[in-house]
Amino acid sequence: QVADSGGGLVQAGGSLRLSCVASGRDFNIYNMAWFRQSPGEEREFVAAISWGSPSPIYATSVQGRFTISRDNAKNTVYLQMNSLKPEDTAVYYCAVDPRSWAMILSRRRDVYDNWGQGTQVTVSS
Repeated sequence: QVADSGGGLVQAGGSLRLSCVASGRDFNIYNMAWFRQSPGEEREFVAAISWGSPSPIYATSVQGRFTISRDNAKNTVYLQMNSLKPEDTAVYYCAVDPRSWAMILSRRRDVYDNWGQGTQVTVSS
């Protein structure tokens, strides 16, 4: 299971840090990702981080503003969001790639399972 938190209301240009705590499995052998969903929209990829590689991947829309990281000792993955824009408003979800030691980071929603409950991020203009 995963539990995500850290959302809130912030003005444009501000920052938030989301957290996702995983339990019930060996956290450090799985790739992790963040997705987001706005009302009426499909759930879209935001960022993903490997169990072992130091090179995460990002959606073009957040590249340079968001940073994904993980602390295996705490079974936690983070999403640091800076320079937030109103278009970043969405419910953010973390998810686990169930393939242990997967060598390729995926942007595909259907690769991931064990979704968090979601945390609302609202950016005001």
